[in-house]
Amino acid sequence: MAPYRIRLYRDEDYDAVRALFARGIVEHAPSIYRQMLRSTRAQLGLLVLFTAVRAAAGCWLLALGATALALAAAWPFARSFSTSYVQEALLTDLCDIHSTYMRAPDSCFWVAEAGGAVVGMVAVAPPQDPAQRGEALELRRMSVSRDYRGCGISKALCGEVLRFAQARGYGAVVLYTSVVQVVAQRLYESQGFRKVGATSPSLFASLICFQILHYRLELPGRP
Repeated sequence: MAPYRIRLYRDEDYDAVRALFARGIVEHAPSIYRQMLRSTRAQLGLLVLFTAVRAAAGCWLLALGATALALAAAWPFARSFSTSYVQEALLTDLCDIHSTYMRAPDSCFWVAEAGGAVVGMVAVAPPQDPAQRGEALELRRMSVSRDYRGCGISKALCGEVLRFAQARGYGAVVLYTSVVQVVAQRLYESQGFRKVGATSPSLFASLICFQILHYRLELPGRP
């Protein structure tokens, strides 16, 4: 495996960065689907469906078929969490990366390069939450190619963000990740981030217990 280096984003990285981000998010769709099926509400709904069809049709086979169809129909909903998030990002900050991160104040974008290809990325910007602006920066768009995970790239990218924030006198770095991104949670916690909250992005998300986790790391050097 080729060695990697961390460098600032360049305009020629545009397509590679967007593709890397999209792949990294969409690959979590099966985990979201499993999260959906593990929820008590989903299991209860499937049980009610099975019982109702069994009672109405008097046939176990039809009841099983109806349950299987419900499970199949749930997959597009699970995948839509990933695809809609990707589309939103590609149409907003990742549509004009240079203006959003390389020219805006207190913002930056780095890539990890190996063998001439972009294999990792991370950004930093003022938080979306107005209450945290001025005291913290937000780590955003962290993604590493599957083939290069476990090589320390995520830690190196995270370190760039922390040094950037500290050099500008900020007291904290915040970030958001989903409940199904367990590996990412372990990474951030190993770097000193602690979970400070959780929210559900929609009513449907709350029904299947899908949450966005809020993390925060207090930087040294400021009271």
